[in-house]
Amino acid sequence: MRKFEIVTSFAHLNPTIPMRATESSAGYDLSSIEEVIIEPKQIKLIPTGLKVMMQKDEALFIFPRSSLAIKRGLMMSNSVGVIDADYYGNQDNEGHIMIPLMNMTDNPVIIKKGERIAQGIFMHYLKTTDDQARSNERKGGFGSSGHGI
Repeated sequence: MRKFEIVTSFAHLNPTIPMRATESSAGYDLSSIEEVIIEPKQIKLIPTGLKVMMQKDEALFIFPRSSLAIKRGLMMSNSVGVIDADYYGNQDNEGHIMIPLMNMTDNPVIIKKGERIAQGIFMHYLKTTDDQARSNERKGGFGSSGHGI
């Protein structure tokens, strides 16, 4: 099973469930759930109000929309986000998908509520034959190092 769901605490804001733009589009468009002002040289986490359920051997890769950098002077601060299957439903934030955007300009940039800011692409991944995970359980939310936000 693979699907996007609304994070409970954001349901009253009516988040947009991601869709692909066309039949051949790989990515699901992710939108901001609220208006956010990003000051010059600032990094802000943009909330989507969404979480995602997927298979254990999949991840959702988050890429910035190409128009963000070209037209708005914004980039994802981590270039590409990776959402692991066990991020879904974590106790810190239910698995809330947040997009870290950095303003590279000298002027504030406004992200409007409902504005499409990123795209998520599901990918299957492989493990080594001698794979051993450090833990069987996720210890935190955003950032996955156990120091979740």
